[in-house]
Amino acid sequence: MRWAALAALLVLLALPAVLSSYALSVCILMLFYAYLGQAWNIVGGYAGQLSVGHAAFVGVGGYTAAMLSLQTGLTPWIGMLAGGALAALLGVVIGYLGFRFGLRGFYFVLLTVAFAEVCRIAASNIDAVGGAVGLYITFTGDPRQFQFRDARAYYYIALALMLLATGVAWAIERRRFGVYLAAIREDEGAAEALGVDTLRYKLLAMVVSSFLTGLGGTFYAFYLFSLQPNAVFGIPMSVEIVIRPIVGGSGTLLGPILGSFILTPLSEVSRIYFGQSGL
Repeated sequence: MRWAALAALLVLLALPAVLSSYALSVCILMLFYAYLGQAWNIVGGYAGQLSVGHAAFVGVGGYTAAMLSLQTGLTPWIGMLAGGALAALLGVVIGYLGFRFGLRGFYFVLLTVAFAEVCRIAASNIDAVGGAVGLYITFTGDPRQFQFRDARAYYYIALALMLLATGVAWAIERRRFGVYLAAIREDEGAAEALGVDTLRYKLLAMVVSSFLTGLGGTFYAFYLFSLQPNAVFGIPMSVEIVIRPIVGGSGTLLGPILGSFILTPLSEVSRIYFGQSGL
């Protein structure tokens, strides 16, 4: 398994050298959605808490880093940490409201969707963050501003993010934290009876998941050079995040990666041949 993982990593590192610009852009999206899926998998897969509002964390992270860059000149490399922190704070609010009052299944789904919609409506109506038009970032090609003239840089950043999230998930799997999350997912009542502080561990999973997702928001903003509320906070974005680990195998280490590597190319095929935006 270790040798297979190393071989796969070497292939991913060498891949940009032989790809066309279009194929490279598809691979960047594959890695990016694998990263977001892996981040979601921590709370949605390992802990079994189905969130369909993770677009809120992408948007909060992206808007925070973009506004700090546009208004203060702060490098997005630092702004992404601030975006991740604010996304984690939002995760605490959503998680506490949901977990403290025992919302599960469909009711927790509704809560997460509601928060994403609140964020979308708020961003659409606040002129300071661009309103319904959104934010547009001027391209300068300055790496300090998370901008690169060579698209391969975005590829390697997306790869690094995917490896980061996978490393976090791997560490969780192999610690008591992961055992507790699995127990909560399989039978929360039994886990509580055995002394597991379910509220604490579900909240911790939500914080880690939302922080990582918030970091991804910065990549989204500065790769596309724009943020529109309906796109970044919308339900389709949340579905993009959720569907990949579900197809690949939620609650498994490689599931989000496999799901993204299958669905992202299919999404592009559907867009090209059927004129749809894809999955």
